[in-house]
Amino acid sequence: MRTRIAVAAAAAGLAAGLLLVFGPARPTGRAAGPSLVATESGPVRGIVTGARRDFLGIPYAAPPVAERRWTPPSPPMPWTRPRDARRPGPPCAQLELPPSEPSDAEDCLYLNVTTPRRVGGGRLPVMVWFHGGGFSAGSASENRATELVSRGGVVVVTVNYRLGVFGFLAHPALDGGAVWRRSGDFGLEDQQAALRWVRGNAAAFGGDPDNVTIFGQWSGGKAVCLQMASPEAAGLFHRAITMSNPCLLHKVPKADGSPDPTPLGMPRPRAEAERQGLGLARQVGCSDPVTAAACLRGKPAALLLRKAPQLEFTPAYGGGGVLPLDPIKAFETGRIAAVPLMVGINRDAYRTSDAFLEASGFKPLNEDRYRARVRNFVGARGADRVMDRYPLKRYGGVPSLAWSAEATDALLARPMLDTVHLLSTRIPVYGYEFADENAPWYAGLAKPSFPPGSFQDSELQYLFDSDFFRGRALAPAQRALSEQMIGYWSRFARTGDPNGPGAPVWRPGGEDPGGAQQLGPGPDGIRSVPLAREHHYSLWRSVRY
Repeated sequence: MRTRIAVAAAAAGLAAGLLLVFGPARPTGRAAGPSLVATESGPVRGIVTGARRDFLGIPYAAPPVAERRWTPPSPPMPWTRPRDARRPGPPCAQLELPPSEPSDAEDCLYLNVTTPRRVGGGRLPVMVWFHGGGFSAGSASENRATELVSRGGVVVVTVNYRLGVFGFLAHPALDGGAVWRRSGDFGLEDQQAALRWVRGNAAAFGGDPDNVTIFGQWSGGKAVCLQMASPEAAGLFHRAITMSNPCLLHKVPKADGSPDPTPLGMPRPRAEAERQGLGLARQVGCSDPVTAAACLRGKPAALLLRKAPQLEFTPAYGGGGVLPLDPIKAFETGRIAAVPLMVGINRDAYRTSDAFLEASGFKPLNEDRYRARVRNFVGARGADRVMDRYPLKRYGGVPSLAWSAEATDALLARPMLDTVHLLSTRIPVYGYEFADENAPWYAGLAKPSFPPGSFQDSELQYLFDSDFFRGRALAPAQRALSEQMIGYWSRFARTGDPNGPGAPVWRPGGEDPGGAQQLGPGPDGIRSVPLAREHHYSLWRSVRY
């Protein structure tokens, strides 16, 4: 789950398939005029500006409505006249989770393509973005790759995919027939269909279908990890970037009585996911196993959104399907896509959680509640060790700052280093820590009672024109950091190595054990830092939580 909306105290095969799904045709290049492009399904007319081209709201699959609800994505209906691609498609059905707007649209499987204005002679790297939102909120259009495209010289594709109960309902009655991969992972299948669309259409937009990077933040970052662990995604991408969600993240703090104990978008064992699906079916009057599928497909979207536990419908693994293994086991045993990986966290990520608690009307965290949180997280025996390592006086006596440091270290820094250590002998892995302590705060939201620092989501505005920070401006040193980050991200997409002329050297994990590239403003802001020491890695390896 994206911590910007967390209100919890605990923040915590292919060739045949392509032919079947998208047909045999393959566009050979751009149609006449830079605003008109011929895709496999039909021509699209976008927007051309001085620096870029935007093609918005392109359907990559048929509307998953009526009898197609809870089935794998199927090909869109072809068209012959130029389709208006100047407006994005609607967000997939979701409840309101600010800053995302509510939506009841099930006809939502659209993507956006942004390219440089002049592509030139060679094909450009393609970067496919999976938005965050706890697998329950967000959209393809909330972050626009304006400067990533114009400065980085890449093609960026942003993808809508089914969310919440529509994307991740697991129910035995939905298995079989069209759902040959098992239910529970329709949102991940949407992402894979979008990647197949990219493979078939990237060249028409000036992109290289043989150089595709998937990247995402928070649950979008988790989706990147899950696609690395899904056999169905093999060969559909060539590099991966997961932001704010290390692939070995599998622990969350326990709730302390605050609303919405955060699941962090964690995938669930299939048995657990099916129990949840059966429970929802009973709630809406669809408990008969013979008629359950038809009954559920006949229910209004608004009813299902209202009855489904928000932020708790997440991908399912095991028992075959898109994720046949626990993704953690897939990573541990090497059964993943062997592609270069960039993985990173925000130094003050969990400050966002208490900030949103305060914005939701909760009083600032006091010392008694802080101590209760720590005991609830690590148990009475571990609490003293943790609080000794994170004394309140070090944080100016502000409990939210101490708690955020602990949660960030335990739940992001440790799994990030675990991920780097595990994979660096198998694939190139580059770890980073975003660390601008003065990053601009969300637009339209009052700041908390404590400094938010490099809070969760703050890095987005350095790569994208983001709705979350509309109207916020970066200072000159922050603009320079943004340019460096765009350079790192785009070079990694181009070559699998973020390094390049004029940029501080970024060593891969195998050459920098326990370290990571700090990304901060100022003359010394980008450098290697001893992440393991600074985030108390050895402590969290020894404490049970």
